[in-house]
Amino acid sequence: MKPRRWKGIWLVAITLGLILVMWQAAHLAREQAISTLQEDAENELRLSVANLNGYLLRYDYLPQMLATREGVQRFLASPETQNAMPLNLLLDRFRFTAGVSDVYLLDRDANTIAASNWHRPNTFLGHNYAFRSYYTEAIAGRQGRFYGLGVQSLERGYFFSAPVWLDDTSPDAQPSGVIVIKVLLDEVEEGWAEQDAELLVTDNDNIIFMASRPELRMNALYALSDEQRQTLRDTRRYAIEPLSPSGINIDAPYGPVSALVSFSQGPLSSSRYLSLTRPVVEFGWHMHILKPLTPVVRAQWIAALMAGGLYGMIVLGGGIGWQRLRLRREREAFAERERHTLALVRDELEASVERRTHDLVASNQRLSNEIEERRRAEANLRQTQDELIQAAKLAVLGQLAAGINHELNQPLAAIRAYGENARRFLTLSRVDQADANLEQIVELTKRMADISAQLRQFSRKSSERQETISVQACIEYALRLFQGRLRDGHVTVEQHWPKETLWVTGDLVRLEQVLVNLISNALHAMQETLEPRLILSAALNEKQVTISIMDNGPGIGDQHLAQIFEPFFTTKAPGSGLGLGLSISSRIMDDLGGKLQAVNRDPTGACFIISLPFAPPIHAPVPSTQQENNSHA
Repeated sequence: MKPRRWKGIWLVAITLGLILVMWQAAHLAREQAISTLQEDAENELRLSVANLNGYLLRYDYLPQMLATREGVQRFLASPETQNAMPLNLLLDRFRFTAGVSDVYLLDRDANTIAASNWHRPNTFLGHNYAFRSYYTEAIAGRQGRFYGLGVQSLERGYFFSAPVWLDDTSPDAQPSGVIVIKVLLDEVEEGWAEQDAELLVTDNDNIIFMASRPELRMNALYALSDEQRQTLRDTRRYAIEPLSPSGINIDAPYGPVSALVSFSQGPLSSSRYLSLTRPVVEFGWHMHILKPLTPVVRAQWIAALMAGGLYGMIVLGGGIGWQRLRLRREREAFAERERHTLALVRDELEASVERRTHDLVASNQRLSNEIEERRRAEANLRQTQDELIQAAKLAVLGQLAAGINHELNQPLAAIRAYGENARRFLTLSRVDQADANLEQIVELTKRMADISAQLRQFSRKSSERQETISVQACIEYALRLFQGRLRDGHVTVEQHWPKETLWVTGDLVRLEQVLVNLISNALHAMQETLEPRLILSAALNEKQVTISIMDNGPGIGDQHLAQIFEPFFTTKAPGSGLGLGLSISSRIMDDLGGKLQAVNRDPTGACFIISLPFAPPIHAPVPSTQQENNSHA
C-alpha cells in the first residue's frame, strides 16, 4: 500500500504544479499582450485624430474666401432685382472644385437665396436656417461651425460658415449675409473600415456621430435621460433619430483613458475590446478606438500551452532520469543473471535455427513442386481448351457432311460417265470426242480439289497468331461450306457491306470457325421457315468493325437470351447438339479482343453481332487462305 500511496501523492502534486504554471504563464502573457495592444491602439488613435483634424480643417478657410467674391457680394446687395442662376452655377462649380457636399448663401434673415443644389429635389433654396448655430455665429461677425444631420438631405455633415460683409468700415456695421459650406464625413469613415479596430467619434452629449460600423452611427454611447433627449430634439441637430443606447459595458478600467469593455447588444456584442479615448480638441469631440481582445486570448492560450509543454518536458525529463537510474540498477542485476543462462540460450538458439532452416528448405521444395504442378495444369488446360475448340469445329464438319458428300458424289458420277464415254470414243477412233470428255473430267477434278481445300482449311488447328484479315473474304469462305445446304434448303442469302475491303486484327482460323458456327445455327433455326432468308452484313463504326448474321427464323426466347452463351446450354432436340458452339464462339471472340452479342429481330428472327478492332488497310497483308485457295480471297 505504501508505494501506491506515494504514487498518488506524486500524481496530484504534478497536476497541481501544471495548473499553477499554466495559470501564471497565461496571466503574464495577458498583461504583456494588453500592454502591447494598448500601445498599438494609442498609435492608431493618434493617427486617426490627426487625420480627422486634417481632413476637416482643410475646408476651414473656404467660406471666408468665398464670402469675399465680388459675385457673391453683388448679388447679396440686391437679390430681388437680379437673376440667381449665375450665382447658383458659380457655387456649384466651386462645390465641384473644392470637393465639398454643398455651398449656399443665406441673407440677413437666414433665408437661403442661392445654393449649389438649386436643381435637386432637396434643394436648400427658400429654407430658413435661423435655428442653426453656424448662422447665429456668422451673423454675429464670427466664423461658425456646426455638425449634425442636414434638414433636407438627412445626411451627416460638418458645416463651416463665414459672414459676408458689404460694408465693414463702419464701427456698427453688421454682416449682410452668411456663406455656408457642408462637408460629408463618409470619406473618413471609409478609411477607418480598413483598420483592425472599431473607431467611434462622440460629441459632448456622448452621441456616436461617426463610426467605422454603420450600425453604430446615430446611437448614444450611454443611455440618455429624457431631458437630454428633449434638448437634442430642440436643437434639431440629429433630426428625429431615436438615439438608442449602444449597449456598452465597462468590464474593468485599465488606465486613465482605457478600459476593457463589452457590448450587450448590437454588432459588437460577440467580442470583448480594449477601449481608448482621445479628445479632438479642435471640434469638441472625443474619438474612441476599440481593439478586439482576440490577440490577448490567443497569447494567453499560446503561453499556457508553451508553459505546460515546458513543464511537461521538465517533468518528463526528471521521470526519464529517475527511470533510467532504476532501470540501470535492474539491468545490472539482470545482466548478472543472464551470464549464467546465456550459454544455454545460445545452444538452444543454434538448434532452433538448424530446425527452422531444415523446415524452410522443405517448404521451398514443396512450393517449387506446387508451382511446377500448377504450370503443367495450366498447360493442360490450354491444350484441353484448344482441343475442345477443334472438336467443336469437327462437329460442325460432321453436320456439314451430308451436303459435302452430295457435292463430291455429283462430280464422281460425272467423272465415271465421262471416262466410260472416252474409252468408247477411243475404241471407235473418235479422238476429238474422247478429248472433250477428258477435258470435262479435268474440270470436275478441279472442282473436287476446291471442295477438299475448303475442308482442309476449315479443319486445321489455329496458330493463335494475330494477323490482318479481310472480313468479306472470311464471310464468302464460310458460305462456300454451306453451298449444298443453302441450295437444298432454298435459302435466300443477302449480303450488305461497303465496296472497300474491311480489315480486322485477329486469328483467321478462329474467326472462320465463329462465322461457320453462327451460319450453321441460323440455317438450323430456319428449317421450318417457309421462305428462309440469311442476311449477312458488315460495317465500320469508328474503330470497330461489326459483322451481323441474321435470319428470319422463330428467334430466341426471352428467357434464354441470358443463357445461350453458357456451356452445354442448347434448345435443340436431344442428339442434335452439345450446346458448346455459342459458348466456344463467345470465348474465341474474347480472346481476339472482340465481342459476340445476340438479340432478337423484329418481327421474327435472331441476330448475332460480332465486334472486332479495325485494322488500317495500309498494313493489311494478303490473307493466308488466298495463297492456298484463290477463290477464298
